[in-house]
Amino acid sequence: MAYLHIVDTVRRSTQDVALRKPILTLGRKQGADVVLDDASLAPVHANLVQKGGGLTVSVVEHSLELYVNGHRVRTADLSPGDTLLLGRFEIRLEGGFPPEKTLPQEGAGFDTLQQLVDFSRELMRDTTPEALFHKLLRSVVGLTRAEKGFVIVFQDGERHLAASHNVGDEHLDLSRISDSIVDHVVRNRLPLVVSDALHDRAFSTSKSVVDLRLSSVLCVPLIYREDLLGVIYLGNDNVADLFTERDLSLLEVFASQAAILVHTALMLNQLQTSNRNLRDQLRRSSQGEMVGSCPSVQQVFRMVRRVAPTDLSVLILGETGTGKELVAREIHRLSDRSGKAFVSINCGAIPENLLESELFGHKKGSFTGAMADKMGKFELAAGGTIFLDEICEMPMHLQVKLLRVLQERRIERIGELQPRAIDFRLVAATNKPLDEEIKAGRFREDLFYRLNEVVVQLPPLRERGEDILLLARYFLNKYAEQAGSRVRGFTNECIEAMNASFWPGNVRQLESRVKRAVIMSDRPLLNPADLGLSQGERIRVVPLAEAEEEFKRTYVREVLERNNWNKAQTARDLDVDPRTIFRYVEKLEAE
Repeated sequence: MAYLHIVDTVRRSTQDVALRKPILTLGRKQGADVVLDDASLAPVHANLVQKGGGLTVSVVEHSLELYVNGHRVRTADLSPGDTLLLGRFEIRLEGGFPPEKTLPQEGAGFDTLQQLVDFSRELMRDTTPEALFHKLLRSVVGLTRAEKGFVIVFQDGERHLAASHNVGDEHLDLSRISDSIVDHVVRNRLPLVVSDALHDRAFSTSKSVVDLRLSSVLCVPLIYREDLLGVIYLGNDNVADLFTERDLSLLEVFASQAAILVHTALMLNQLQTSNRNLRDQLRRSSQGEMVGSCPSVQQVFRMVRRVAPTDLSVLILGETGTGKELVAREIHRLSDRSGKAFVSINCGAIPENLLESELFGHKKGSFTGAMADKMGKFELAAGGTIFLDEICEMPMHLQVKLLRVLQERRIERIGELQPRAIDFRLVAATNKPLDEEIKAGRFREDLFYRLNEVVVQLPPLRERGEDILLLARYFLNKYAEQAGSRVRGFTNECIEAMNASFWPGNVRQLESRVKRAVIMSDRPLLNPADLGLSQGERIRVVPLAEAEEEFKRTYVREVLERNNWNKAQTARDLDVDPRTIFRYVEKLEAE
């Protein structure tokens, strides 16, 4: 092992560079492995090449000056103790390892303190977050001798580049940053120093590390209270073992200041990365008041647009809270009946003895308490749309009457003998499987066929993927504006918890929790506790092999039961060796 002891003969500063790479470039350009800040030197002036245990130095062009032990040379073999002169820099080759940097060079400690004071002073001024981020990066890149720096802010589950330094591209994205290293810091919420990423046991196989050919990396989380807001990422792709524990401690100090800055910017919604595209995204992913971008929801939107102009009866199926009434209202809004009434009634929320009167009306004196004539919901919906929610809760005798109304388009008030002609469109909904209700004798099959001229199936929230975050952001912005709340988004942990939650109450449950959190929280980013999400609500994900085996066991049981547990017939049906069926039978008997 050897290293270079470099002395700036004008500024009287020193640095030590370990020779860990087979080829080391020296020059004034920032991309050189050893940067020598002297205008008389070429951008890449000389190369140091290690080969076969020896070390050779050579200039990249014949006209460039290089002195070894006082003699001008174009190339020379070096031994420990040899001295090179490049411009104003005197470089001595030393054997062994470079000394530990336990203390900063004279004047460096004051410079560090001064830059920290300057940055803190800037925080107190009316300066944009972007300008402060750039100042922070200039400071820490200079103090740590990093080649480049980035401030990455997490918002709504996405990583946004808030600022970069010394990378050259105006339209830079996050492709210059190692995902695996940032993921490690995010997962552990602890700072990380990687001395030589390409040869690091934990990161050397990472695609981003290999593609970027990283050497030294320093990454520190931005944490305000308990919220992880982002990271500061410093790197040098040419020099290994660049960063020390002192650099890490220094960056943590700046990171604590930067975390306050990010927190404040989120509170004031000043970050350019914050929600500026939400309105456009919602416009592309909405149908009326319905929001969603996943394929199953987009299919619902297409069905709504196609069926709305017709007079077909529509049956909407879906779990509680999936938005069945929203779909019914959108069908009405897009229809020719939109200028007339939309009347909604929940068949399960009204006592059985009152439901008939609510639906069809009654005549004065027709029963105790009938103090005056009353119009029913069907009459109120004349010319418009009537929505019967939870239609499976309708008693049998009313199902018969409803069937007759759908066939004849006439209703009879309770106590009247004269039917009334009514023009209406019917949309019904239920959260129960109608085929099972029909088999159990709780729902009339002929009424089912009359209702389901068109069936719209709404997916549960847990199957809608990225729609969970889209809806959560929609509700957050809606209620934050109504309540004047300073809540602006969700932490990464909160987004992960939302995506992993089972959401038995679906969109209605999500809306309720976001609304409550927006009103009750005093932080700009909501965390899992704000939404009341706990570990017990998370979906259990099993390995694929385990899930496959469970399916096979269940399916074999079904076929065995169909064949009255005849193993030979089951093997023929499943086209497998009979011994396979015997093995599954043994497993099933052991359960």
